[in-house]
Amino acid sequence: MTASYDKTISQAQSNETQKLVDAFNDLDTDAKLAWFYLVYEKMGDSITPAAPATAEPELAPLLLKDYFELSDEQQLDIMRDIVNRKDTEYSRAYGAIKENNQLLVWYAWAVAMGDTVVDLPASYEATKPINDLISQIEGLEFEEQMSVFRTIAGEVGYTDVKPIATQAETGKTASL
Repeated sequence: MTASYDKTISQAQSNETQKLVDAFNDLDTDAKLAWFYLVYEKMGDSITPAAPATAEPELAPLLLKDYFELSDEQQLDIMRDIVNRKDTEYSRAYGAIKENNQLLVWYAWAVAMGDTVVDLPASYEATKPINDLISQIEGLEFEEQMSVFRTIAGEVGYTDVKPIATQAETGKTASL
């Protein structure tokens, strides 16, 4: 599956998986961040190795190097900006990479939580919508899980890159 820079085209392939993406989108900002952490805590070993040959961590030094040197509050603000699709330096850096690399970013952050990345508060308890969403995703086949993860990862972050108009849209043929 390849990445699409057209954020209006979901990579969730069925009505069931699209409903899960919609359920994620209905969560508030901090619930989305908790979902990312909890889903990687439960399922990270199967998510990240899914496409190791296509992830390119060197394309995201701002997110996979510089980010780890920031304060907890700065890190949390950046995560919130990304899930809220704000036009910021870090959100643009995230939005500029493809979904496999976006999944790698969340994985790296989840692995480092409590060490070099801000952690969930010790008293945090996931809400029913978060737990329900994780349970429903766990019940999917691996390919469906990946389509949900890629869609969610690809829909956050900021990009002003627009999809290239098709021949049908422009009425012009490609030239060499």
